[in-house]
Amino acid sequence: MKITEENIANADDLSAVDELVSKCERCSLYKTKTKDVTGIGSEKAQVMFIGEAPGKDEDLQGEPFVGRAGQLLTELIQGLGWERKDVYIANVLKHRPPNNRDPLPEEAEMCWPYLKQQIKIIDPKLIVFLGRHAMNRFFPALKISECHGNAFRKDFNGRKQVFLALYHPAVAIYNGNMKKTLEEDFDKIPKILKKINEEGLNNNNDNNKETEQTKLF
Repeated sequence: MKITEENIANADDLSAVDELVSKCERCSLYKTKTKDVTGIGSEKAQVMFIGEAPGKDEDLQGEPFVGRAGQLLTELIQGLGWERKDVYIANVLKHRPPNNRDPLPEEAEMCWPYLKQQIKIIDPKLIVFLGRHAMNRFFPALKISECHGNAFRKDFNGRKQVFLALYHPAVAIYNGNMKKTLEEDFDKIPKILKKINEEGLNNNNDNNKETEQTKLF
């Protein structure tokens, strides 16, 4: 089924987005999928995590971040006193690229309206990038090695959205030395939420009209 951007923009809740993804043929990945991997968590989440694309385990279970990297992500979330159901977890792509290859630009472009609509519906106070691929979809010029652990604000979806860049959990699995870095960066999330609440950093009435990213930390 040819899903249009207008169809996606008219989805008024996450279940409607899920339904569209289940019928989507906007790129060829639907031909090789096992299950759709739209996202999981609370529609009222204050924090939304975004990764790159589903892997083998995600494709089989229909849920993002359920493999080894997902298990570490769950541990980190629980370390903040939350559960997966308290946040929202998604990927740029909603179907697995064959053999876990990098997403093609056209595939990411076709999935982009779904992710934008998910963000609009959830309206999170903070969006956390899990890895460079997710971050570069929003901030093409940034390097994860230089900006991990930093929060930025940028006009997005008609509001001033706050973003936080983190390494992908898989980095800590294959390089044990990176786990501490990821944990330290992850621990900044409550502090950033507090700053957002205290200073109204998502306030659309903010006098700052800058459209470029503004570093907060």
